[in-house]
Amino acid sequence: MIEELRIRDLGVIGDATLALGPGFTAITGETGAGKTMVVSALGLLMGGRSDAGAVRSGASQARVSGLVRTADADVVELVEEVGGDVEEGELALTRTVSSEGRSRASVGGAAAPVGALGRLADRLFAVHGQSEQLRLRSRSAQRETLDRFGGAEVAAALTAYRKLHEERAARSAELAELRAAHDARAAEAVRLREDLDEIAALDPQLGEDDELRTRIERLSNLEALRAASSAAARAVAGDGDDPYERDATGLITEAQQELERVAAHDERLAAVLETLRGIGFQLADATRELGGYLSDLDEDGPGELEQANERLSALNAVIRRFGGGLAEVLEIAETGALRLAELDGDDERVDELDARLAVLVSEERAAADRLSELRRSAAVELGERVSAELRHLALPDAEFAALVEPGELGGAGADEVTFLLRSHPGADPRPLAKGASGGELSRIMLALEVVVAATDPVPTFVFDEVDAGVGGAAAIEIGRRLARLARTSQVIVVTHLAQVAAFANNHLQVVKDSSGGFTESSCRRLDGDERLGEMARLLSGLSDSSSALEHAAELLQLGREA
Repeated sequence: MIEELRIRDLGVIGDATLALGPGFTAITGETGAGKTMVVSALGLLMGGRSDAGAVRSGASQARVSGLVRTADADVVELVEEVGGDVEEGELALTRTVSSEGRSRASVGGAAAPVGALGRLADRLFAVHGQSEQLRLRSRSAQRETLDRFGGAEVAAALTAYRKLHEERAARSAELAELRAAHDARAAEAVRLREDLDEIAALDPQLGEDDELRTRIERLSNLEALRAASSAAARAVAGDGDDPYERDATGLITEAQQELERVAAHDERLAAVLETLRGIGFQLADATRELGGYLSDLDEDGPGELEQANERLSALNAVIRRFGGGLAEVLEIAETGALRLAELDGDDERVDELDARLAVLVSEERAAADRLSELRRSAAVELGERVSAELRHLALPDAEFAALVEPGELGGAGADEVTFLLRSHPGADPRPLAKGASGGELSRIMLALEVVVAATDPVPTFVFDEVDAGVGGAAAIEIGRRLARLARTSQVIVVTHLAQVAAFANNHLQVVKDSSGGFTESSCRRLDGDERLGEMARLLSGLSDSSSALEHAAELLQLGREA
């Protein structure tokens, strides 16, 4: 329910605050005063298309804000999704439109996409105007209305059907893609298998190419390495065959012996002695390492260099073919194996899809039949109830019917829904799109909402000129039915008929002021004599006509008794 609506710089409205509240609110005013701007403001608040041309001349932006009371858990969830809050059941909504055409929205105190307002509007409001009457002529709108009347049972059946329909469509598309791409996928599998076989036959290891380069470098310089290592070994620790050869180990040993004789006489020499002993240990380690290195060199066979070069050449050939380096080749092998498994599974997947589709087609058809059955049952009851409502709306001989006929399977089932109207006895029922006048459409739309609200209530209804094309007794009955609808929902009606406004418990007047050289409208609540005068103006164009005032008083009394 909208508790308050504030409009600034929208059309002719400079600054207006509408206190709405529960029940039935009628909004009236002179032609051109800006009544339609109220509906436009509500449309903006519901995520409707913005229009920079609607910004008041001279203003930088138009702003519409509303305070909505709601306890709907789905609404709260939607608000929290965009970062807003519903505080103590109150939700603040704001929409601004700049004179350059930029539009911004705020939901629950948080900036939000304009689309969020539209999602909330689906849960909070139902707007009916001339455009909605035109929409009522469409079969999709008629089917949606019938489904709303069908209530939870139809909604559950439609949800179950859509789930099956969407899965069946997805699996059909997948199967068609597999079959259409069968030859290309088979050729891809052949290429992949050849590539993987080549890589598997080579069996490369990560980093192997770098290791081979290092080994080839060593094998290519084997004799130089052996000579240098042998000379280094003799220099560190000779083999003792030459009595005049002096090696590093012998010299360090001799130095140690000299210092050991005198180290006790000076601590500084004792420290040097320890250093020499450490060097002796390091020379012993170097001797062992050089011996092992020379032993390894001796084990390298003459054919090993050729084998290493051949292996590196093979690795380089694979790397050049697939690009990158050895790591990339190994990654290609890994991802290629997964892709090949997928491609090799095509035939199995096709068989699975064929089997699943056979089940889905059967289940989808059964779900569609169940939905059709529920719709046909709801259509009979809807026709009876709307026909009864039309008799109260000055269409005593009208008969309304909802026809459910078989159609092609689609997103909403396999039904074509057509609303028919027989306006008088003896006439053939005709589709609303062809046989209903504007005045009849207004009353049919209202009758439908009154009936549908019993099973699918909407928190707030907004009617713009729902009384277009009607008057007299029909207008009184429209007012009476709007008052009845207001027992369970908030009803906001823009009207030019006193017969409709008389049934409102809240009467607002849009007032036009041109005294300052330009037109500006505001809004005020009417009570007592002011309301009586406005009712008289609606009836006769004169707010002080005695006969009009008398008739207005009579209408207001009728409204209070409703």
